Amino acid sequence: MSHSNFTAWIGRTETVADLLDEAQLKRIAATLGEVPPAPGEPLPALWHWCFFQAPVDEAVLGADGHPARGGFLPPAEDRVRMWAGGRVEFFAPLVAGEPASRNSTILRIEEKTGQAGKLLFVTVCHEYVQHGDVRVREEQDIVFREPAAPKLRSSEALPAGHWAEQVTASATMLFRYSAVTFNGHRIHYDFPYATEVEGYPGLVVHGPLIATLNLRAFLRANPTRSVRKFAYRGVRPLFSPEPFEVGGRIDAPGTAQLWAGNQAGMAQVADVEFE
Repeated sequence: MSHSNFTAWIGRTETVADLLDEAQLKRIAATLGEVPPAPGEPLPALWHWCFFQAPVDEAVLGADGHPARGGFLPPAEDRVRMWAGGRVEFFAPLVAGEPASRNSTILRIEEKTGQAGKLLFVTVCHEYVQHGDVRVREEQDIVFREPAAPKLRSSEALPAGHWAEQVTASATMLFRYSAVTFNGHRIHYDFPYATEVEGYPGLVVHGPLIATLNLRAFLRANPTRSVRKFAYRGVRPLFSPEPFEVGGRIDAPGTAQLWAGNQAGMAQVADVEFE
């Protein structure tokens, strides 16, 4: 399908309401090894990704476990879907135990040609609203690519940082994160599918999970700081159960560089603006 045929999807909107409820927060906390926030307390950074999922019946899922395309997102048959990165602005915390909503709009659709073939970039803006205020706004970059051998290494080694945490994402952790985000993409929990159909060497660690652990490491190392903006981009996949590092450094007042990766090189890079 040519780029011009996607024009009708630009500007499409979707609203999903949710309750930031105690039971779900306990599941997220158990998945990440955290203490859940009590009602009225702020949600930890990026936990909002575990809410606002519009459930669809299994009958309308694609072979990869994602909802079949052509609804809110444009159709991209025979392409592999990836969450490539995004930009998040934090205006005020979302609060646990209270209702909220996510208002989504498709901003841009671009088709490009890269080394791995044709790539369809879809940028979606999400506004997370609670008590009438936009608390969080983000742009999310989704890429649909033609099937190709996955990138397993990066030429960019991990730099020396001011902090670092070691992570081993077990198959159980990936399954539980898929569960709390209601993400059916089979590359994260179905080993035969991930290796035999999509050609990965193992289960793929979720990009949003890496970003969540990366930003958590920054906040643990800098507990008095308040994050205002977080921009992240995937470089290559990480696989379970290979250990990886999340770390970073403050390179100027109010800004930090973050990264995730291992001996095979950089896997995700991010920038933080903080106060």
